[in-house]
Amino acid sequence: MPQETNREGVGNIRNELAAWIESSRVQYFITAVIIINGIILGLETSESVMDACGDLLLALDKICLTIFIIEISLKLYALRGAFWRDWWNIFDVLVVGVALVPGSGPLAVLRSLRVLRVLRLMTVVPSLRKVVAAFLHAIPGLVSVVAVMSVFFYTAGVLATKLFGDSHPQWFGSVGASLYSLFQIMTLESWSMGIVRPVMEVHPHAWMFFVPFIMIATFTILNLFIGIIVSTMTELSMIPDVEQESQETLELLTRIEADLAELKRRL
Repeated sequence: MPQETNREGVGNIRNELAAWIESSRVQYFITAVIIINGIILGLETSESVMDACGDLLLALDKICLTIFIIEISLKLYALRGAFWRDWWNIFDVLVVGVALVPGSGPLAVLRSLRVLRVLRLMTVVPSLRKVVAAFLHAIPGLVSVVAVMSVFFYTAGVLATKLFGDSHPQWFGSVGASLYSLFQIMTLESWSMGIVRPVMEVHPHAWMFFVPFIMIATFTILNLFIGIIVSTMTELSMIPDVEQESQETLELLTRIEADLAELKRRL
């Protein structure tokens, strides 16, 4: 019987700890630490700032890292196996773990990835998590759009090479060069004065190729990306917030277990 009581006590502690870690106050604190750490990592790229207060910045960076490690350790203790069933927790472990790579040796280059800790904002701020979830959910649709764009680009690249390769080899001398030039045209970066008008000086009717290309590639296919992501976010916004409901359920179970433990103690 004493052992069962002890297990119940440990279970209550874990539930209370999990509820405390997920509470808004703790999450606000972790968010603030992430933002401060991101600012520190940015300041570390300045030589003048590092000469003036480099030791202080490094000390603050270690304090932030320690806070992250403590947070993850508490989550591991409170959630146990459930911790690894959440991809956001795995992401946190990987991002924080990069900072523990030795500063010398073959893996020292990974230390530059410490700035990825700023991405932890996506795991803490619910609104950012919804955006990332919408993007991941939209990937199957985006893959189809990418496939259509790839076929269209390859066809246009081969055609542009045959039409303009001889007169303008610097832009359309090969399929690879044509694909890069067409990508620049698609982004509307210096496409007219930089590429199309010089080509039209030799090929006056070249606009009959480039204008339809821009209409299809820029104003149609790219907008499909935006449409799919917006549609996915709209669908996800109509789904109940399971995470919020889980948090409320966890808090309710914690209160119920605490009341039962108090009742057993009195009996």
